[in-house]
Parts: sequence; structure tokens; C-alpha cells
Amino acid sequence: MFSPLTAVLPIFSLIFAGWIVRRTGVVGPQASGELNRFVVYLALPALLFDVIAHAQWADVWQPSFIAAFGIGAALVFGLTIAVRWRGRRHLVDAAIDGLNAGYANTGFVGFPLAVAALGREALAPTLIATIITVCVLFAIAIVLIETGLQTEKRRRHVIIKVGRSLLLNPLLVAPALGAIVPLAGLSVPAPAENFLKLLGGAASPCALVALGLFLAAKREASEQDIGSAALLVGFKLVLQPAVTWVMATLVFGLSPLLTHTAVLLAALPTGTGPFMLAEFYRREANVTSNVILASTIVSVVTLSSYLALAR
Repeated sequence: MFSPLTAVLPIFSLIFAGWIVRRTGVVGPQASGELNRFVVYLALPALLFDVIAHAQWADVWQPSFIAAFGIGAALVFGLTIAVRWRGRRHLVDAAIDGLNAGYANTGFVGFPLAVAALGREALAPTLIATIITVCVLFAIAIVLIETGLQTEKRRRHVIIKVGRSLLLNPLLVAPALGAIVPLAGLSVPAPAENFLKLLGGAASPCALVALGLFLAAKREASEQDIGSAALLVGFKLVLQPAVTWVMATLVFGLSPLLTHTAVLLAALPTGTGPFMLAEFYRREANVTSNVILASTIVSVVTLSSYLALAR
């Protein structure tokens, strides 16, 4: 019988690969940051462009599912930012923590797990959840981060600087350009499509290896970091799927298939997106790396429990 461990085992393997090459001295201390820059500037933009450019809008336009999954992710994302910001955490770090609690690993774990557990009928809603998570939620976090990085008091100057930063951000430009393809009725030429597949396919593996490189560095974990990570893991693995279930069943009345897909995807562990941003913007990534690792391990139990109940 299929186990969630089958889906998350490659994640552990890639993280461990990064950890071992750093600990054995095969790569130097700058490898994590440089590999992450490759992901942010090349691999992930290619993946985002490819996902949006090949989206069949007739399949992904399911308003009730979009609302149920999107509201679940947005509420947890917003609640986390409010809690962390109220606790005197900088807006930039609070936004990254919001992703820690609401950014489900739909791309790397979601597709194989949803198909194995629910069948190929779950592919379309999984793509919807991926677009919401990787494009929409990610974009909102970047806007908040760029806003938090500005120090000018004059609102007009802040808006201009944030706007300029967003227009130059490859993680926002790539999906925006990708959306032009289906909207204009165009298709991606075969050579360009092969290029996007090859480059975009490196995004998740490289991000996971970069996470392993980061975890291999010796550092002290404070009790505050451990407590913060535990809170965010709880939000991700318990609160988000619970809110999503309420939305799917009591508010929007989704079919059993769409309900189980939405809740299963909401219950996934945290993806590598928050870590990419923490490293890219040079913020402290201890909490983020711990959340990704811990949520991935604990999700084997929580996902198995949900699948047992759903059956």
C-alpha cells in the first residue's frame, strides 16, 4: 500500500546529500547561498513560467476549490504574520514565517501523493493548488518583504522603490510573462519547452540540496528558535488542513474528491520557497530550515493518519 514516506523519502535524500557534501568538505561555506541564487534567478523562474504557460484554464478554473484551498492558505499565512509581527518580529521575517506556515510542498510531494492516494482525477486540483501556492502566495510574500525592506518615511518614495524592486524580481516577472502564452492563444516552441523543462526541473532538487548545505553548518539552536519552529509546524500540519476542511465542507460544499484533495494538499509539509527567500534576502534561516525539516518528518505521521481516516 502507498505510504506518504514514499513521497517524502526523495526529500530526505536530497537534503542529506547536501548535508554530507558540506560536512565532508566537498563544497565550501558559500555553496548554499550560491546554489540558492541559481534557483532564484534561473531554475525557479523557468519552472514558474512553464507551469503558467502550460496551464489549461478550462481545467483549473474551479472557483469553489480555488476559494477553499486559497482561503485556508491565506488565513494561516495572514494569521502567522499577525502573530509574529505583533511579537516584534520584523515584517520581512514575519512574511517568511507566514510562508513557513502556509506554503505547502504541492510541487515536490503533492503530485505523487495525490495521484497515488486519490487517482489521476486529483491532478487538475493539485495544479490549481500549486499555482496558488507557488505563484500567488509567493508573490504576496515578496511584496511584503520588499515593502518591509524600505526605510523611507515618505509613502510615495516607498511605493516607487517597492514597485521597481518587484518589476525586477524574476520570481514575479516569470509567471507574469508565462500567463501571456495561454491568454494570447500561443504555444511554447519545442526547443524552448525542452529548455524550460530541463532548467525548471532543477529548482526543487537544488533548493533541497541547498537546504542540506545550510543545515550542515554548525550553529546553536536557541529555545526561542525551537519554540517558533514548533508553532509554525503546528500551523502548517494541523491548522491549515483544519481550516481548509471547514471551507471545503461547511462553506463551499465540495465533492468528496475535491474535499480530500484540498485537505491532503493543505496538510503537506512546508516547501522550500521560504528557505529560498530567507537565503536570497539574507535573513536568518534557522527557523525556516527547522520548519521544513521537522514538518517533512512529522507529516509522514499526520498524512498517514488523514489518509486512514479518509478511507
